[in-house]
Amino acid sequence: MQVSQKIIDEINAKPFSLSSRNAVVGLDGFVDKIVAPVDKRHGLGDQFDPVATIADMGAKISAAAGKSANIELFPRFEKLGGNGPIMANAMLSLGMNVRYIGALGHPAIHPVFEEFARKTKAISLCEPGITTALEFKDGKVMLGNTLSLENIDYLKMISHCGEGEFLELLSQADLVSIVNWTMIPKMTSLLTELVDKVLPNLPPRDTRTFFFDLADPAKRSSSDINEVLQVISRFQAHAEVTLGLNYNEGLQVCDVLGLKSGGKEEEDLKSMATEIRRKLGISTLVLHPVESAACATKDGVWWSPGPYCEAPKITTGAGDHFNAGFCSARLSGFSPLCSLVLATCTSGHYVRTAQSPSTAQVIELLKTNF
Repeated sequence: MQVSQKIIDEINAKPFSLSSRNAVVGLDGFVDKIVAPVDKRHGLGDQFDPVATIADMGAKISAAAGKSANIELFPRFEKLGGNGPIMANAMLSLGMNVRYIGALGHPAIHPVFEEFARKTKAISLCEPGITTALEFKDGKVMLGNTLSLENIDYLKMISHCGEGEFLELLSQADLVSIVNWTMIPKMTSLLTELVDKVLPNLPPRDTRTFFFDLADPAKRSSSDINEVLQVISRFQAHAEVTLGLNYNEGLQVCDVLGLKSGGKEEEDLKSMATEIRRKLGISTLVLHPVESAACATKDGVWWSPGPYCEAPKITTGAGDHFNAGFCSARLSGFSPLCSLVLATCTSGHYVRTAQSPSTAQVIELLKTNF
């Protein structure tokens, strides 16, 4: 795909630099166990054909109805997970100063989070959840144990952080990213407490953005989704608000808000992004299917294709890397369109390598793959 010369000129003229930017990210935390469902075995270890697609897996399960099935899950690796830690880790790699608050283990930090917790001077609230991520060529199925996340609420966060330190953290933050609403049952009440008790006491700041990601709210009721969307809208009175949605999340939000949804074509995505942003009254709405992304602000709406990868090395965390790339690009002063391109390349590098990129690697991918 080709990007305009205007984007190339913007990339060349402006440094993608984040060393002076501060972020606070939370509130989840998962131990991700990445597995491959086995279709046919040919020997020991990784000598097998994996189940190729989600539909193939569904067919296997459906065929077992009234009988039984034994499906082997081959462990690929174990890593830190959760929308918050993955996004925060990506922003660390891009060069931002990041503090983390979330579910990383309590009283002791879980081993998969030890280095991350040290780098982010993390404040851990409770034990992490556990996700078993079944990866396929066309997506992933994530099986989560979220019982520990029921412990996260406003009072626990304040008691662990200290009221003064928490207010100081938010005061110094250019970006506050609060993600994975779906998996944290008390998140809506926590956000309400923040907007009622904390935000009015923050000192003015030239740059302050709150970023939200619902994280696949299909299991939550329409009334729950509508309630949190209205609370998120209230943050706009105190800071710039960005809501990031993947395509399925965009469809769900359109349904809840009574808006017309569409397909994955450019004009459909731009229309959905524009209408959701207008309905919620927030600064920015980002809508990102796998193949492209759209962004709406009060100044207009933009769309960009992405450097699509036919054979990704990893897909779990791709959306979180997109979010990290977009927020980081905007904090660096890039235009919405350029930020979309940099976001797709941040995600694109990750799915190709299973590693979070530096800003130089993001720009390299942009220049070699567009």
